Amino acid sequence: MKDRHYTDLFVDFDDTLCDTHGNAVEALHEVYDEYHLERCFSHPDIFHNAYWEANIDLWQRYGRGEITRDYLIVERFRRPLSQGRDISVTPDLCLQMSDRFLDLCAQKAGVVEGAHELVDYLRRRGYRLHLCSNGFHEVQYRKIHACGFDGCFDTVVLSEDAGANKPLPAYFDYAFRLTQARRETTVMIGDGWDSDMSGAIGYGLDTIYLNRFPEYRPPLPVTHEVTRLSEIMLIL
Repeated sequence: MKDRHYTDLFVDFDDTLCDTHGNAVEALHEVYDEYHLERCFSHPDIFHNAYWEANIDLWQRYGRGEITRDYLIVERFRRPLSQGRDISVTPDLCLQMSDRFLDLCAQKAGVVEGAHELVDYLRRRGYRLHLCSNGFHEVQYRKIHACGFDGCFDTVVLSEDAGANKPLPAYFDYAFRLTQARRETTVMIGDGWDSDMSGAIGYGLDTIYLNRFPEYRPPLPVTHEVTRLSEIMLIL
């Protein structure tokens, strides 16, 4: 049965609508080739695996407010590069590589299956859509454009503007001030347990959890759980 009492939807962007991981995999391969890192690593997987291990850890720490944006963008390349041979790993090199990586990511058009269909459906239904993201300001708007979501959101709520990251309450305080939504008629939609669901639950919001790995059981109850975006149309 459809839940008709919601008016405002807080929608995570990265890996909920935009295929951020898939786009980043492509961009990382391009960075590897452009910087000729085959000279430093016996196999690309050594670099790629080290990058993803560092990136996941750093984004979790960034979400908790433990590290700065500047630290993240340098450190996520410093760690994997430090495992290479015959390479001088400097902050300038890491920053240069990060800038190129982000530029490539922002050009990718890959979206999660059903993303455009869901957004079009929700707009036809009259919901107010608010994109909520911890992504970097100068990158997210380019990604919105590249993925074909220009004009689809009533509000874009970025952590850099909020001065706090999801899942911190200060982020949601800012989001509600900006959107003028009401807590009791707002639902948070997202794929990230730590950044999206735990923060929204802690703030007293209803939730729709996009759980692509149903073998993973959430540590806290969510209002709704789906495994693909198309299932959200059965709820809203």
